[in-house]
Amino acid sequence: MLLVLRAFMMLVTFQIDLARGNFASLYQKVRAFPIRRSSKHDVERICSAVDLACIWYPKEVLCLQRSAVTACLLRRCGVPAQMVVGASLMPFRAHAWVEVNGMVVNDKTYVSDMYAVLDRC
Repeated sequence: MLLVLRAFMMLVTFQIDLARGNFASLYQKVRAFPIRRSSKHDVERICSAVDLACIWYPKEVLCLQRSAVTACLLRRCGVPAQMVVGASLMPFRAHAWVEVNGMVVNDKTYVSDMYAVLDRC
C-alpha cells in the first residue's frame, strides 16, 4: 500500500509540472532521478502500484505522467528504467512508455514498433 501512496504523490508532483506547461521540469526530474542500489527488483509489482494509483487519481492520468512516475519508482527500487518518448507522423500522435533493458514494462510490448523514439531519459 505504501508503494501505491508513493505513486499517487508522484502523480500529483508531475501533474503540477504538466498543469504549468512545464514539460522541461518533468523531463529533468525523470532524467536526474538516481538509480538506487536496492534488492527490490519487482518490476511487475511497481507497475501494478502505479496502475492502482492511476485508478484512484481524481484526474485523467496522461501517458507522460504515468511513465514518469513508473520510471522514477523503478529507479528508486534499483531498476535501471528509462522513460521513452515517441511520436508517429500519420496520424500525428505522441506517446510515452517505460523500458527496462530494452523491454517495455508499462504498456503493450509492441508500442515501441508503433512510434519513432524521440528521446530516452
